Amino acid sequence: MPLTMVKEGELNTIKRIGGKEATRRFLENLGFVTGGTVTVVSAVGGNLIVNVKDARVAIGRDMANKILV
Repeated sequence: MPLTMVKEGELNTIKRIGGKEATRRFLENLGFVTGGTVTVVSAVGGNLIVNVKDARVAIGRDMANKILV
């Protein structure tokens, strides 16, 4: 399921990153890699703040929908 559908505070494992090559590379540079863990800290208006690799990252709804957990 996409990252936008998970509950806040729940630890999830990234199964797949979708989208074009440039989008996948951008997300990989932020720390979103297959097999990595991600936790949604908060969701406001579809935008997410997530913990990934001991860092907090803010991503929009479109990007979050490409991250499957």
